[in-house]
This record gives sequence, C-alpha cells and structure tokens, in this order.
Amino acid sequence: MNSFELNKIMGAVLGALLFVVGMGILSDIVFEPEPAGIAGYALPLPEGAETEVAEAAPAEEPLPILLASADVGRGEAAVRKCASCHSFDQGGANGVGPNLYDIVGGPKAHLDNFGYSSALAERGAAGEVWGYDELYAFLENPRGYISGTSMAFAGIRSGQERADIITYLASITENPPPLPEAEAAVEGGAETDEAAAQ
Repeated sequence: MNSFELNKIMGAVLGALLFVVGMGILSDIVFEPEPAGIAGYALPLPEGAETEVAEAAPAEEPLPILLASADVGRGEAAVRKCASCHSFDQGGANGVGPNLYDIVGGPKAHLDNFGYSSALAERGAAGEVWGYDELYAFLENPRGYISGTSMAFAGIRSGQERADIITYLASITENPPPLPEAEAAVEGGAETDEAAAQ
C-alpha cells in the first residue's frame, strides 16, 4: 500500500469523525432540552403547625439545675474522650492540650508551662476565670466561645453531659467555687415565664 492510499483511508476516517461530531452539535442546537419544571405544588401548613414544631423542641434546663443533677462518675467517664489531649491528675503532664487539674474557678490560661493560643492567653491575662457558666459555654462550642482558640474539638451537644464533665472537673479542683443555686434558677425561670405570659 502506497502513501496515497493510506492518506485516502486516514482522510475518510477523519471525515467520518468530523461528520459525527458535527451532527452531535447540530442536534443539540435543534433539539435543545428544556429543564423539567417543579412537579406538583406546595401544600399549605395547617394552622398552628409552626407553634407545634416550636413547642416540640424542649428548652434546655438552666445550668444550675443541670449541675444539681450532675454525676461525677458520668463526668469522669465522659472525659475519657478528652484524655487523648488532656490529663486530669495533679501534676499530670500536658499533652496537645493543658492539664485540667484544679481548673474550675481558676484563671484561663492557668499553666505557665503550656503554650496557649493568643486568644486564650489574652483572656487569662485580662483576669478571666473558668467559672461554671464559662466552662459550660466553652464545652458546647470551643471555637464559638473563644474565637481563635487552637482547640480543635467540635463541642458537646448534651447540656447534661457538659454539666457532668464540669462536676467532675470541680471534684478534682482543690477549692472549687460553690455551685450556683438551682432554686434561684427555677424561680428566675418562673418569673420569666410569668412575664412572657403577660
């Protein structure tokens, strides 16, 4: 087979490919598909459905009530997930995170031998302490509570589990501050409910 015959065969193959591609483009232009519309229609919600949904989600108990029913044993079991970064023994070594012995009521950035994030170090330098409310908010969402913290933990959703952990941390604190009074929280909540009803 000479080169002239080979060129004719290659030209025919190339021409056939160009014809197929061209027909594909032409058919897309002629027969442009239309996107499907929304099938059906939106049904209106029955009256009062919004309030039923809102009422179905229970409000979280105030922290003093959660602390009153908290359990040190449950808290100790719950901090096992924290043990990969923190230690809880007196004089325990720092890990990725600081040792958390004697933290409740103590200053933020409480250890001299740990490199805290600048956001937490600034709060410690400003005299802020780890009270019950602060620990509760931090354990729920560390990065939301202290923007710029280096703690890469998503947080704990359950308020009771956070209260259990705080109770355990208070049990390993030498002089923890007194627990907030549950009765005051109940009375304050009742007053808020009465004001909302008026």
